[in-house]
Amino acid sequence: MDASAGLWGLFASAFVSATLAPGGSEAVLAYLVHTGYALPAELVAVASVGNTLGAMTTWGMGWLWARRRPLEVEAIENPRQRRAVASLKRWGAGMLLVSWIPVLGDGFCFAAGWLRLSLVLSVAYIAIGKAMRYAVVAWLAG
Repeated sequence: MDASAGLWGLFASAFVSATLAPGGSEAVLAYLVHTGYALPAELVAVASVGNTLGAMTTWGMGWLWARRRPLEVEAIENPRQRRAVASLKRWGAGMLLVSWIPVLGDGFCFAAGWLRLSLVLSVAYIAIGKAMRYAVVAWLAG
C-alpha cells in the first residue's frame, strides 16, 4: 500500500468518526501503529487533525442550526441533550476536552456550536482531547 493512501485512509476514518456518522478510527490507527506503517507520532497527528476537523464540522452544524433555532434549553425535550447543553453552558469550551467520548462528544461539539462558544477555544480543546486519546491508542497498540 502506498504511504499516502494509508495516511489518507486514516484521515478519512478519523474525520467520519468525529461527525454524527459512526466510525472506527481507533482500530485503523492501532492497526497502522502495530504494523509499523509509519511513525506513531505521524499517525497520531494525522488522526488528530482528521478527527478535529470532523468535530469542527459538527460544531459548524450546531452554529448553523442556531441561526434557524436559537437556543432555548428549556425547549430541549431529550433529557440527555438538555444535560449536555447545560454542562456546556456551565463549564464552557473546556468540556470539549472530552469530545472524543463516542456519541456524547458529538453532542458536545454540536451544542458548542449552537451555543456559539468561541471558535478558537473550541478548536483548541477539541484538538487537545482528540490528540491525547489517539496518543493513548497508539501507545497501547505499539
